[in-house]
Amino acid sequence: MHQTAFRIGDMDIAWYGICLAVGFMLGLWTAGRRGMRIGLNAEDISNLMIWMFIGGVVGGKALFLINHWEEFQNSKNSMQMLRSGWVFHGSLIGACIGIWIFIRRKGMPLWATFDALAPSFALGHAIGRIGCFMNGCCFGKTCELPWAVQFPAGTMPHSHHLSIEIIEPTAKLSAFVHPSQMYEFILNIMFYAFLAWLFRRRKFDGQIFAAYLLGYAVIRFGIEFARADDRGWLWFSSLTSGQGISILLLGLGAFIWWKLKDQPMPDLEDKSEKPEEA
Repeated sequence: MHQTAFRIGDMDIAWYGICLAVGFMLGLWTAGRRGMRIGLNAEDISNLMIWMFIGGVVGGKALFLINHWEEFQNSKNSMQMLRSGWVFHGSLIGACIGIWIFIRRKGMPLWATFDALAPSFALGHAIGRIGCFMNGCCFGKTCELPWAVQFPAGTMPHSHHLSIEIIEPTAKLSAFVHPSQMYEFILNIMFYAFLAWLFRRRKFDGQIFAAYLLGYAVIRFGIEFARADDRGWLWFSSLTSGQGISILLLGLGAFIWWKLKDQPMPDLEDKSEKPEEA
């Protein structure tokens, strides 16, 4: 794995940033096409994604600080730590707040808009996990499985294994670990395909967003068992923060589904202009 994709002069262009950008653009494109199918304005979707991006950045950094506050206070290079730190659950919460603010300002249908966006959350997250894999963050526990991977010196897994003394100080590679990032990539791609399929068959506004919360909560709760990176303080001395928040998202998804399932769905579709499925 190589963290740097290429260089422009003295500036390194990292795979992590490239994957985040590609995931965002693919999410924007697919969400826009789904939105047009149900009568949403494509320009509104594009502008909404800007609010989502800002909310995601703020939320991801904020939850990272909450989870690592003591470490952040004691760090000699706290700004570097803040620049590199990120928590997806925080990004999801922040993005949803940004989306809600924009929807209220523009008078867009709340749950229909979230339905159009929800599959793209899974798609963008999947592409982002490739960046995590190339960067070496969000790494897995040691294992001896045939598909286990090693990371080179200078990456987070290698540094972690040096600190717990399971590799020699001169080792050029980490110990073998679960490719947890790729597990999540595969599961999120499959989840995206399912949500895109379900979107064409939805029975009520909010169904796809609720399904996303339910499905991602299960995916993330399970993936946490394979991860070894530091994710902050534990809930009830046993659950990682990711698992704790996943339980809350599971409850929220179930509540939204129960609350909205019997409400009639307005016919917003523009029958004269239906783009291909995304």
